[in-house]
Amino acid sequence: MGEAYIVAAARTAGGRKGGKVSGWHPADLGGVILDALVDRTGADPALVEDVIMGCVGQVGEQGLNVARNAILASKLPESVPGTSVDRQCGSSQQAIHFAAATVMSGAMDIVIAAGVESMSRVPMGLSSQLPYKNGFGTYKSPRIEDKYPGVQFSQFMGAEMMAKKYDLSRADLDAFALESHQRAMAATKAGKFAAEIVPIEVKLEDGKTERHEVDEGIRWDASLESIGSVKLLAEDGRITAATSSQICDGAAGVMIVNERGLKALGVEPLARIHHMTVIGHDPVIMLEAPIPATLKALERAGMKIGDIDLYEVNEAFASVPTAWLKVTGGDPAKLNVNGGAIALGHPLGGSGAKLMTTLVHALKDRGARYGLQTMCEGGGLANVTIVERL
Repeated sequence: MGEAYIVAAARTAGGRKGGKVSGWHPADLGGVILDALVDRTGADPALVEDVIMGCVGQVGEQGLNVARNAILASKLPESVPGTSVDRQCGSSQQAIHFAAATVMSGAMDIVIAAGVESMSRVPMGLSSQLPYKNGFGTYKSPRIEDKYPGVQFSQFMGAEMMAKKYDLSRADLDAFALESHQRAMAATKAGKFAAEIVPIEVKLEDGKTERHEVDEGIRWDASLESIGSVKLLAEDGRITAATSSQICDGAAGVMIVNERGLKALGVEPLARIHHMTVIGHDPVIMLEAPIPATLKALERAGMKIGDIDLYEVNEAFASVPTAWLKVTGGDPAKLNVNGGAIALGHPLGGSGAKLMTTLVHALKDRGARYGLQTMCEGGGLANVTIVERL
């Protein structure tokens, strides 16, 4: 097997629900990222052999193969194919795995893995609420009901179950959420995101335009008091909206190549894909999968958590990364060092590529070697990717 290298990684700054990025069609948003990856490598657009794009809400403006539509909205020629992937929140991390496996096999040399989600224009869960012949559709079929009688599959319930199972208090989760905002603020002020964000023009309510290049979800006035004042989402729960990821509009992508691709482009790699794992786990607690997935990945890679310099663990809910730290023995100072989805937003199908973009740039900024990325995914799934900065 050959190697898989990341030669470019870029993302848009996140937009809040109904906010600055909501005026962008998701195909155009994806197209901007495709253009940025081509521009950053100086690649002939015709050299791109495939685009694999993660997207969760594949209906409406994100339907009809949003990857292909993003290509048509970009400078890539019509000859470049594209396909859309749904592994729920890990969709574009899975796109990275597919792209890496493809170039490692030698079937292709240059592939773009990307993701996009406009949660303002295609609301979360819309695809499971569309009317069908016999009423409204549901993914819980009669056979699944027989297997899991009376069980409601819910990520929110999974987050609460995680908090209780790992003895995480409301105070623990509130403190984690505050740190996410503080780290995001510090990174933004220090220009840590400048190399990864692709600025876009957005229209304001007064009709004027502005350059959007700062993540809109960061709460610059966040405090323990303000976070602690947010109402619990369940009467006997520990999770609040302030300790949950923010609904977000955004896109991200990475260009992945093998040795032949490096020579064709004449560029130096940013990082090498060192290891990839994906597992299925309990669909009821649902969000716990990153923990066993990480342990499996480290074992298969012959590594220990101490060998990893930085980790990106998606902040779908604060209980997920805090439980992950507790079990893996990870160093909190290495986790989501520039903030996470609680502050920066979680554009569902775009988050896998977004986290990888931030991880690769953070490794370079800190002169670190190994990075690990993982995220919980609907249905009890998790991907783990270990990269080595070059």
